[in-house]
Amino acid sequence: MIELRTPAEIDEMRAAGRFVAETLATLRDETKVGTNLLSIDRRAHDMIRKAGAESCYIDYHPSFGASPFGKVICTSVNDAVLHGLPHDYTLRDGDLVTLDFAVSVDGWVADSAVSFVVGAAREEDLRLIDTTERALTAAIDSATVGNRIGDISAAVAAVAHGEGYSINTDFGGHGVGRTMHGDPHVPNDGRAGRGFPLRAGLVLALEPWLLATTDELVTDPDGWTLRSADGSRGAHSEHTIAITEDGPIILTDRSFLGVD
Repeated sequence: MIELRTPAEIDEMRAAGRFVAETLATLRDETKVGTNLLSIDRRAHDMIRKAGAESCYIDYHPSFGASPFGKVICTSVNDAVLHGLPHDYTLRDGDLVTLDFAVSVDGWVADSAVSFVVGAAREEDLRLIDTTERALTAAIDSATVGNRIGDISAAVAAVAHGEGYSINTDFGGHGVGRTMHGDPHVPNDGRAGRGFPLRAGLVLALEPWLLATTDELVTDPDGWTLRSADGSRGAHSEHTIAITEDGPIILTDRSFLGVD
């Protein structure tokens, strides 16, 4: 069921969005060559505890997951792009890292992801990341009253296809509210003018993600981490937004912190 939020409820959701933004900004700043993925998870767990927030991941067990996730943040590295289960891995120079983080604050959820390179970056990795970021901007710009879900999907696809990337539509954006995943599903490819009409009060997590040379995924033995089928690298950018009569509000905006 698709739910619409009142302006007062959207204001209440700002706290979750701000906490997710601040946490991702902190973790990105602290994540460097030599950082262990388990240390990132412990740091995120400590920040959740101190803020009195609640993780959306630790007990998360959807049909596609082998078991409850058991950690509080997704850490995907290099050819991993989604649902990266933190494990004992120490980041190396040039690793492409995605941090995906969702929590509930006072009963409201926010969800966001950021990709970056630790150490010396390869040009092709920066191009991949930049494409997901520009696709996310295009998606947000399309999230206006009177448009449809297909307009958001088409905006993502136009940027991605324009750079020569193919798109997997198995996983995409989604509704956000009292739970992390709700209706509607927002695929990263689609036809403009189609789908559910966008209305004021609709809150969505929009998340363009791309793989460098494929759109096929394989699942790690951990039952969670999704990697490219051909070993090429992936990147993922995500924000939680609220659609209003005055335009979209980015609830997980990090720009006020001086970061993108």
